[in-house]
Amino acid sequence: MQAMVDKDKCIGCGLCPTICTQVFGMGEDGKAEVMCEGLGEEVQDSAQEARDGCPVDAISIEA
Repeated sequence: MQAMVDKDKCIGCGLCPTICTQVFGMGEDGKAEVMCEGLGEEVQDSAQEARDGCPVDAISIEA
């Protein structure tokens, strides 16, 4: 699985790295970014929680 952040939609609220620090971080542009290649089983649930909590639906997770 791979997480992606749509930088055009992201408002930089910081929720995703708060929920899933192993996958998401905040870039120098103040917007979220994915910090790893692929999602291991141990982080899939929290990454999906971050996706579901994103107020602007900027996060997608694909197989």
